[in-house]
Amino acid sequence: MIDQITVGRIIDAAQIVDVVSDFVNLKKRGANYVGLCPFHDDKTPSFYVSPAKGLCKCFSCGKGGNPIHFIMEKEQLNYYEALKHLAKKYNIEVVEREFTNKEKEVQSERESMFLVNNFAVEYFQDILNNNPNGRNIGLAYFRQRGFRDDIIKKFQLGYCLDSKDEMYKEALKKGYQADFLIKTGLCYENDYKQIRDRFWGRVIFPVHSISGKIVAFGGRVLSTETKGIKVKYVNSPDSLIYHKSKELYGLYLGKNAIVKNDKCFLVEGYTDVISMHQSGIENVVASSGTALTTQQINLIHRFTNNITLLFDGDTAGIKASLKGIDLLLAEGMNIKVCLFPDGEDPDSFARKNNATQFQTFIEKNEVDFLRFKTNLLLTEAGNDPMKRAELVNSIVQSIALIPEAIVRDIYIKESGQLLKLEDKLLVSEVAKQRQAIAEKAMKPLIHQSETTANTTNANVSSPPQATSSYQSSIPEHNQEGQEFYQFERLIIQVIVRYGEKVMCELEDENGESMPIKVITYIDQDLKQDEIMFHNSIHRCILEEAVKHLDDNDFVAERFFINHPDNLISRIASELANDRYQLSKFHSKTQKIISDEERLVELVPLLMTNFKNAIVTEEMKHIMLKLQDANIANNEDECNSLMKRYEELREIKSEMAKHLGDRVVLR
Repeated sequence: MIDQITVGRIIDAAQIVDVVSDFVNLKKRGANYVGLCPFHDDKTPSFYVSPAKGLCKCFSCGKGGNPIHFIMEKEQLNYYEALKHLAKKYNIEVVEREFTNKEKEVQSERESMFLVNNFAVEYFQDILNNNPNGRNIGLAYFRQRGFRDDIIKKFQLGYCLDSKDEMYKEALKKGYQADFLIKTGLCYENDYKQIRDRFWGRVIFPVHSISGKIVAFGGRVLSTETKGIKVKYVNSPDSLIYHKSKELYGLYLGKNAIVKNDKCFLVEGYTDVISMHQSGIENVVASSGTALTTQQINLIHRFTNNITLLFDGDTAGIKASLKGIDLLLAEGMNIKVCLFPDGEDPDSFARKNNATQFQTFIEKNEVDFLRFKTNLLLTEAGNDPMKRAELVNSIVQSIALIPEAIVRDIYIKESGQLLKLEDKLLVSEVAKQRQAIAEKAMKPLIHQSETTANTTNANVSSPPQATSSYQSSIPEHNQEGQEFYQFERLIIQVIVRYGEKVMCELEDENGESMPIKVITYIDQDLKQDEIMFHNSIHRCILEEAVKHLDDNDFVAERFFINHPDNLISRIASELANDRYQLSKFHSKTQKIISDEERLVELVPLLMTNFKNAIVTEEMKHIMLKLQDANIANNEDECNSLMKRYEELREIKSEMAKHLGDRVVLR
C-alpha cells in the first residue's frame, strides 16, 4: 500500500486544471474553467473546473470531484491505481509500505493468475488462427455464425483442441505452474489425479474485467468427439481474480458506448453481445446465463441510469425478464423491456439487421417495466379473481421498490388505469410495502472493517456504515425532503468545511481555557441528548472526524475529499463545492460576516433546529406505529414505544426553551 506521506505529496501536486486538461479542452471563464464533459455526449460546455477549490463538476450529468475522482472515472481505475497514475504524471516516486508475508503471497498469486490467463488467451487465439484443427473447427464455427475476422480479433475469441491436456502441456513448456493453471480454472484434476484442460474441444470466449484484464473464460462445445457432453457451455469457476456475480461480459468493450448513448442493453449470452457489436450496437452487456446480481447492476449504474432488457420471446426469456426487474428497480434504474419474436434472439436478430433497423425495432417494441409486467400477468390471470389479486400484489411490490417518490406516484397512477383500480387503494398498499422495506432496513447495522490483501484492488467501495447502531422509528430511506434531513446535511457540511476549527473556548474545572472544536461540540451535543444522525453515511463521517481530529495537520475538508472510500469523498466534494452562506449575518457596517467567523452562533443554532426537527419527526412516526392494530395489541411493544415517546417529549420541551431564530433553508 502507498504510505500516507506519498499520498499527501500526490494530492498536493495534482492540480485539477492540469489533470483535466489532459482529457478536456478547457477555456477560462472568470475564476473557473469550462469545457465539454468527457463523461457524456456534451453539445454545449457544461463541465466546470474550479482551480481554487481543486474540484470539477458537470452540471448536466453530475460527474466530477477532485483530481483522483476524475482519473478514477475517466480511466476506470480504483483509488490506489488512480494515485499511481497521478504519481507517474508528476514524477513522484511511489513509496509503498512493506507488505506482510500473507499480503505478498496473495499479491503474487493474483499476478501469477493474470499472467496464466494472458498466456491462455494468446494460446487459444493462436490455435484458432494457425492450427489446422482450430481453423477447420473453431474458426469455421465463428464464420458460420457470421462473425467477421475483425470482430473475432476484437473479442479475442479462440479455440481449445480436443486433446484433453494439450494446453496444459504447452503451459508447462512455457514455464507456467500447474498450481496456477488449476487455480484460474483453466485446468482441473480428475479422480485419477490427472490434470485436464477444462475447455478441451470448445471455442473460447475470454471474459474481461471492467479495466480490461482477462479474468475468466467461457467455452462452447462443438466437435463430434464431444457431442455426448450434455453441458453446451462451460465457464471458469470463481477464483481469487474472478467472481461471476461481479462481472458482465462485454462491459469493458461497451462502457464508452454506454456512456455516449446513456443507455445499456442487457442480453443473456456471449454471442448476443458479439453479434450486436458487429451490427454496430456496442452499448450492450451480458449476464452470461447467470441471474442478475446487485453488484452487476451497480457496474451498469456507474455508466447510465437507463437499461433495456433484451430477451427471447419464449417463456424462458419472459421469466428471465421478470427476475431481473425488481432488482433493477431497487437500484433506481429506469427499465424497459423488449422481447423478440418467437424463434429470434438478439444474436440472430442482429445478424439479420443493421444497427438502424435494430434500433428502430427496439424503439417500436420496448415498453416500460410496468406495462410489460401488467400485460403479461393480466394475460395469465384471465378472469380468475384470485390470480388478479396476486397480480395486483406483484405490481405493488415492484412499485414499492422504486426509490424516487415522484416516479412511484407516476407508476401508481398508470397502474391504476391499467388495472382499473382506485389510486387510493394502490397508494395504501404501496405504503404498506414501503413500511415493511423500511423496517427491514432499520435493523441495526454494524460495520466491521475488513483488512484483506485485495481490498485496494476493488473498483467500487461498498457504502460505509457507522460502527454505532442506531434505532429510530423514522424509516432511513427517502427522507431527503424532510426538514430534519436538510438540517442534518447542513451540519455535515459544517463538519466538512470547518470541523477542525475552534468555535469557542470554555474554562475547565481548574479555570484554564479549553478550546472547543466544531467536531467535538457536535459529537458531545448529540451524545448529551442521545440522538444520532439519521443517515448511516453521515454517522460514519462524524465518527471518522472524531477519530482523526487529533491527528497531526488534520483538516476535515482535505481529509474527507480525499477519503479512500469513494462515496464519502464524493459527498464531501459536493458539500465543499457548495459554497453558499449557511446563514447571512450583517454587522453594523453591513459587512457580511462569514460562517467561519460566527461558528459559535451558527453551530449551536443548527444543532438545536436539527434535534427539534428530528424529535418531532420521530414522535410523529411513533404515533403512526401506535395506530397499527398489531402493535396496539402487543403490550410490550406498545409500552416500549410510549416510553420512547415520553423521553422525546421531554427532550423537545427542553429544547423549546433554547429555540430562537431558525436557520433558513434555501
